[in-house]
Amino acid sequence: MNSYQARTDDMFFVLSRVLDGPAQLQALSPYAEVDAALMQQVLDEAGKFVAEVVAPLSRDGDEIGASWKDGVVTTPPGFRQAYQAFWQAGWPALSASPAHGGQGLPSVLEAMLYEMLSAANHGWTMAPGLLHGAYECIRHHGSDALRERYLEKLATGEWLATMCLTEAHAGSDLGLVRTRAEPLPDGRYALSGTKIFISGGEHDLSDNIVHLVLARLPDAPPGPKGLSLFVVPKFEPDGTRSAVVCERIEEKMGLHGSPTCVLRFDAAAASLVGAPGKGLNAMFVMMNAARLHVALQGIGLLDAAWQKADAYARERRQMRAPGAGKGATTPDPIAEHPAIRRILDSQRAWVDAGRVLAYRTAIELDRIAHAQGQAQTQAQRWCALVTPIMKAVFTHQAFHGGSDCLQVFGGHGYVREWGIEQIVRDARVAMIYEGTNEIQAIDLLVRKVLVDGGQDMLALLDGLQADVPDAADTQAQTRARIDTLRGLTTGIVQAAPGDPALPYRVADDYLRACALVLLDWAWHRIDAGLDASAPGTGARWQAPARALRQWVLPEFEMRAGIIGRQCEAVTG
Repeated sequence: MNSYQARTDDMFFVLSRVLDGPAQLQALSPYAEVDAALMQQVLDEAGKFVAEVVAPLSRDGDEIGASWKDGVVTTPPGFRQAYQAFWQAGWPALSASPAHGGQGLPSVLEAMLYEMLSAANHGWTMAPGLLHGAYECIRHHGSDALRERYLEKLATGEWLATMCLTEAHAGSDLGLVRTRAEPLPDGRYALSGTKIFISGGEHDLSDNIVHLVLARLPDAPPGPKGLSLFVVPKFEPDGTRSAVVCERIEEKMGLHGSPTCVLRFDAAAASLVGAPGKGLNAMFVMMNAARLHVALQGIGLLDAAWQKADAYARERRQMRAPGAGKGATTPDPIAEHPAIRRILDSQRAWVDAGRVLAYRTAIELDRIAHAQGQAQTQAQRWCALVTPIMKAVFTHQAFHGGSDCLQVFGGHGYVREWGIEQIVRDARVAMIYEGTNEIQAIDLLVRKVLVDGGQDMLALLDGLQADVPDAADTQAQTRARIDTLRGLTTGIVQAAPGDPALPYRVADDYLRACALVLLDWAWHRIDAGLDASAPGTGARWQAPARALRQWVLPEFEMRAGIIGRQCEAVTG
């Protein structure tokens, strides 16, 4: 099957017509000169680069994969050349500050680029995927010396970065981390320990790798509050190699082109990032940036799976479709069969709504950085609540919806020839890393909603409801779902004191209910964008809009019922 092709017309429609992104961003002083024409030009050029340079490497990346020998990792053929072309063309530097070699463009353009990259070649994209987070982490928490040494290299992508958190005994519970950092006479630290699951921990793509590592100082208290953050480069400024050893790379279900490394730090010279004992605060800057990118991975991978399934369904002819004219004997394309249409249109509905939510989140990130007052407060609320929802639901849908797209191929989907099974395998890990989807649900309900009695979530729901006119039946149904979610939120807040385990039991259901309300809202925004667009634009969007309401949104009643019964069991 053909490689992924970025549909930048659809993407720009969401950004410009649905979200009015160019005008919103031009209202922020750093982007006053960034108009719609420039944004579309950047997207079109990004789409060409992704299609011509990155997408063709995906098959070899999967089948040949990265290799390890004596501590040295070699990436698949073409990967290094593609990465060198990528950073030298300025793509990693889209949203970085011009003071550090960046282009100073809005974050949403970087988000859209990484959606395309993930769809085209997820394994390759793992390498630059942490650049933005590492850049922001050192920018906000690093000393002047660290910023001077690393920011430009990371902003431009000349050097790549890792995030070294996990240890064999410490996954989601980072308080169990044992890696140690002993003070050295020169003000640095000797860092010792082993980290696992380190994406891009060793490779040949860039001339240096910047490792950001969580570790404990000798006098640190136990638990997460005793963690500090350190930076360890693969190569020191004088060219000597740091005492960091790649012991092996993992043999994985997918992402074969991305080396997932076990790294051993043998008293490696390290520099402290931020204050002692504040490592998680600094690292969360990186992790929060990564969560949006992982949500975009889900959206991109689902789009890639849909593209393959849609193309196949238009060509594959089997039987007559129900409702076909009498007397006809030629088999119909399976795209005309209702069972296949349901699959394709439902996944398209998820992708389109996902773009609305992800692009708005990227716009809100710029509003946090450059707006003030109520606008900044509302942007912070949106990002805090919506980011964990997006990470969980779109990575879930990439795997499960991608599996549905594989079903369109029948037996052909289960063999490598068509490429759809690779997408399903590659997508699975996104439900696990950067905080498992269960952790995302707990983060949303326990750490975000319950801490303020649900007030921020209720304010977010008020904003969504104000955006949905009280007119047509579908709009009335949307407003009713928002009212139901408002009641569920209040119900959990009231019931939780009587059963502290309740929020943890219903967290997944609550996150799904929130996601469905957001998808519903996103499609109302799409409908409004279509009303304002050129005649004829709407035909492409009609089928997924119907599928959303027929096949996707009915899940909301199920989730609401589960939550309601759990709360009633506590409150009586």
